[in-house]
Amino acid sequence: MGVQDFESSREVAFETAAEHLTTRVPIASPSSSVAEIRRSLEGQRFDSAVSVAICDDGRLVGLITVEGLLAAAGEASAAEVMDPDPPVVAPGTDQEIAAWQAVRRGENTLAVVDERGGFAGLVPPASLLAVLLWEHEEDMARLGGFLHDSAAARAASEELVSRRLLHRLPWLVLGLVGALASAAIVGAFEQQLAENVILAFFIPGIVYMADAVGTQTETLIIRGLSVGIPIRRVVRRELLTGLLVGLALSLAFFPIALWLWNERNLAFAVSLSLFAASSTATLVAMVLPWFLTRLGKDPAFGSGPLATVIQDLLSILIYFATVSVLVQ
Repeated sequence: MGVQDFESSREVAFETAAEHLTTRVPIASPSSSVAEIRRSLEGQRFDSAVSVAICDDGRLVGLITVEGLLAAAGEASAAEVMDPDPPVVAPGTDQEIAAWQAVRRGENTLAVVDERGGFAGLVPPASLLAVLLWEHEEDMARLGGFLHDSAAARAASEELVSRRLLHRLPWLVLGLVGALASAAIVGAFEQQLAENVILAFFIPGIVYMADAVGTQTETLIIRGLSVGIPIRRVVRRELLTGLLVGLALSLAFFPIALWLWNERNLAFAVSLSLFAASSTATLVAMVLPWFLTRLGKDPAFGSGPLATVIQDLLSILIYFATVSVLVQ
């Protein structure tokens, strides 16, 4: 079997081996002689020709480096000269892991195969070097506390006033709509407030505490995303922290409210609302930055106003729902 270009369709995933492989590489069968392979290379143009992929019915069985090909006897078969156990990775392997596979084996190229062993292509030396350099710079940026995409951070810091307004005003207008919705919700409970005006005393406190808890979580999440920490690494601990913070605030508030107003049901209702609002604030503050990042939006601009709108509405609804049941 002569050397040929290998073309295949593949779904390319970001920062994986599939993103860096090339299919225009020399390929030969195990039975091909070294002399045949050499002749087949003449006059051909490849994206990478540092290694010859030895394939049997589409499955990779070995690699021959160009140095090995030139040094071998012409009558030798590819099966005799090839490395039968070259470093291989799956198309979805993370690019950093893939590059280090080649480095640890001292190879200048890396084969990519699918789950059935089918040959997908080779990652050439230039791509391996580019991946290692990119990962090194990213790691240094994380250690320094910078965004792994420093261009986005610089653009956000240095953009013109008109661009700043364009990025911020839509979210703030959304916040204004939320404020009107909050007023409408409070107005729906006008009769209860008129009958028991003391209920109005606690609305600002419930809303403020929920926003404060959410802001702490939101800051932590955005800071983590900016240095490449995925949200799944902090979600459980942050949710538990939010529950414990809400519990601590409600337990601290209950005896004070009971002492000041001497209404057990009211104190319990406000404490329960404080716990629920603070706990949901943690969830909202985690989901929104992640969601905006997935949409390609800067969470630093959108998360704050949007989280405030959502959390204020939730806090008011939680409070009035609770006092409607517990306070007569």
